[in-house]
Amino acid sequence: MKARYIIALVFIAAAMGAVFSLYGKTSTYADFQYCNEHPGKEVHIVGMQVKDSATYYNPQENPNYFSFFIKDEKGDIRKVELNSTKPQDFEKAEKVVVIGKISGDVFKASSMLMKCPSKYNKTQM
Repeated sequence: MKARYIIALVFIAAAMGAVFSLYGKTSTYADFQYCNEHPGKEVHIVGMQVKDSATYYNPQENPNYFSFFIKDEKGDIRKVELNSTKPQDFEKAEKVVVIGKISGDVFKASSMLMKCPSKYNKTQM
């Protein structure tokens, strides 16, 4: 067998291995009901901050702990614990996407994305 065929086969096998390993680690958009049915699976939860519920952030005690409540798209409300600092302008966010896993009744988020209101109005464009 020629060397270039062997190199091509090794390259194809490596590419297939990379695709399969990435496919296995992808997470999905879900709701809290799905999290309860699939504990331990990392998911993205899209929701809105529950404005009248308590948030907790005390940087003197632990600067990498922030907790708040969100309502998912089906209306379920859960406490979210984020192991990071409180994001700037969190209160102004329209929606949040929390990424993590469910642990009992608490969603343990490893990261969070915020959708903030646009700076521009359509009438100004």
